[in-house]
Amino acid sequence: MTETLPKAAFPFIKIDAAGRPSLVAQRCRVCNATFADSGRVACSRCGARADMLESFEPGYDGTLYAASIVRRGYPGVPVPFISAIVDLDGGPTLKGTLRAKNFDPAEIVHGRRVKVVFDDALGRTDEGGNRYISHFFEPA
Repeated sequence: MTETLPKAAFPFIKIDAAGRPSLVAQRCRVCNATFADSGRVACSRCGARADMLESFEPGYDGTLYAASIVRRGYPGVPVPFISAIVDLDGGPTLKGTLRAKNFDPAEIVHGRRVKVVFDDALGRTDEGGNRYISHFFEPA
């Protein structure tokens, strides 16, 4: 049985031919706004058309902007978990799960340095059994 490449759980994750994930973002050449995706038709900030948007690989380190401990979730979603918004160095801003072993809630503070890591998306698969890869944040 040949193993298939994992699928990206979000449009800002790119999987190369060897199955290695990376981030992809867009930057407006007019106003320098950054976006966590690769398929925009215009800049949300200034309205510049798609030909003024350039793709780039953002940094994988960032600063925690906001976080919340989620204690109630949907069936199949293990709780508690920490939902976080992170400003990546050089843009863009991403939302995701902050994870760490034995994380003290007092350590979840604005300005905390974190890094992006990739991992299995909690065992999720598509209808063909292909696994998904997602991004997570961990303390830097």
